[in-house]
Amino acid sequence: MKSSLFRAVAASAVALAALAAVAPPSMAAPRRKPAAVRTLPWVETAMQLRDKALTDDTAWNLVEALTTRFGPRPAGQESERRAAAWGAERLKAMGFTNVRIEEFPLVPWVRVSESGEIVGQFPQPLAVHMLGGSNSTPPEGVEADAVIFETLQDLRDAPAGSLNGKIAVVLQAIVRTQDGTGYGYANAIRSQGPEIAMGKGAVAFVMRTLGTDDHRLVNTGSTKRTPTMIPAFAVSPPDAAQMRRIARLGQLRLRLHGQSMAPADGRSQNVVAEIRGRERPDEIIAVGGHLDSWDRGTGAIDDAAGIAITTAAVKLIAQLPVRPKRTLRVVWFGSEELSQPDPTPGLQGGLHYSQDHKDEAPNHVAVSESDFGAGRIWKVGLPAGWQNGLFQRELMRVLAPIGVTFGRDASTASGDFTPMGPLGVPGWNFSQDGSKYFDVHHTPDDTLERIDRDELNQNVAAWAAILWMIADSDVDFRKPAPDYVAPPPR
Repeated sequence: MKSSLFRAVAASAVALAALAAVAPPSMAAPRRKPAAVRTLPWVETAMQLRDKALTDDTAWNLVEALTTRFGPRPAGQESERRAAAWGAERLKAMGFTNVRIEEFPLVPWVRVSESGEIVGQFPQPLAVHMLGGSNSTPPEGVEADAVIFETLQDLRDAPAGSLNGKIAVVLQAIVRTQDGTGYGYANAIRSQGPEIAMGKGAVAFVMRTLGTDDHRLVNTGSTKRTPTMIPAFAVSPPDAAQMRRIARLGQLRLRLHGQSMAPADGRSQNVVAEIRGRERPDEIIAVGGHLDSWDRGTGAIDDAAGIAITTAAVKLIAQLPVRPKRTLRVVWFGSEELSQPDPTPGLQGGLHYSQDHKDEAPNHVAVSESDFGAGRIWKVGLPAGWQNGLFQRELMRVLAPIGVTFGRDASTASGDFTPMGPLGVPGWNFSQDGSKYFDVHHTPDDTLERIDRDELNQNVAAWAAILWMIADSDVDFRKPAPDYVAPPPR
């Protein structure tokens, strides 16, 4: 292998001159002569970053500050804007350069009030949230008989007109999984359910919350936004079970009330900051998370944690006496959670980043986002053609000691970077343990108390290591690794 990537493993990738005098003591390598220059190879530097990250407080301090200073940060609202302005100043103070706020237009959605109850023979209140983007009920609310469907497919199969004047209720539960696939499958209930129910004649839609806990907490989240969509609500798991039991006793009748606003003159923003590369500054590795959150919790796991993890990882690299060859860019995306009125899709911050930086797309070496809480990373996926070669083997040498293995290929950019995929930008991904993520996701319980500091730092360790190994090399994920050997056909 002749490329500089592979020469870097044997040669030096960075000279950490007088490391003990510049870096924190925990990063300093032992020396016999105080004046000696310690040259660390490419992989050993990644190991140094990994170990430093495990005891570093940067990520925790960022999550604590965002959730304490600003609380909930709904897209397009004042708290999100204040958090972005604060974030830009904080990034400058942390040593980032070329810090800017890139604004874009947005039609916000504001929850005003909501309530739900069972009426009739067994009257009782329900724990409900309006789905994000839902239209309001009439001022007096909606009262009607409810028809229960155990699955979304059952609702799809209902005859046209069979729900005229009724409320559709889907009680399908999300399946708890480590990788979040249960949510991915069930998310169609929230995004498509109201429209399907409206097509059958329903006057409102209710779903069992997309949460894996059994507490009386309700997850919100976006549904399809159109001027004519019926009001849509989620209920807690115990309330969903209660409705099922009452329906078995006889008629289930509901009264729902919800008021919302959609100001037409809103805006959101992305916060962008960089650590410029020392040799090839035009080559960019972009990472980040999203700054906005839903309005019931303080957005700790979704997604102050992702912002903190990626920012802390880049800051650790910036503290090295010699910067990496390529530029590292951090993006704090706005408006990930909230969809615009149709036909505009979601991921507003990601869409505008891809538009604003379209001309830079060929210079984006790789992108990746952290947006799955702060659970331990257990797997990394590299783009196709980068398995089983020298880069993966050396990365495994760094990540295996902190419990990370390798999984399936990462096909393209994901999360807020998804719109960069069609522009030819490759991505990699980390898989976190999401077994408990949907217990609090989009609920009032998404708070700082849900984050484990050690698990948060393990994330930073993995991110810092891989970022260094990509940024201080000539890795080109757009084509297979120089030593890649395709597996034999099955």
